[in-house]
Amino acid sequence: MTLNKNKMIREIGRRTRLKNREVQLVLETLIDVSTEELVAGGKIELENFLVLETQTIDRGENAGMLKGGDAPRYVRRVVIRVSKKLKVSLNGNLGIEKALDE
Repeated sequence: MTLNKNKMIREIGRRTRLKNREVQLVLETLIDVSTEELVAGGKIELENFLVLETQTIDRGENAGMLKGGDAPRYVRRVVIRVSKKLKVSLNGNLGIEKALDE
């Protein structure tokens, strides 16, 4: 199963009894605020879930040599770390799924 934006909106609306339009507005605003924070070099921490942060990578002086020299030396990427609680939950469920497969 894949949880996409529309499914998430419907499920949150069902659980909270908020209108789907209200949930959609909140979710889209959350994405906008998160994007702005990451672009500014900040970090996002959602307790008991995950941490998102940007890292600047120095690719060295010869970073673009294979592609004609156009590649930037410094690139930024988003790094995701899951919380300890989520790791434990994922690993606990993995053991159950393996047992069911056998």
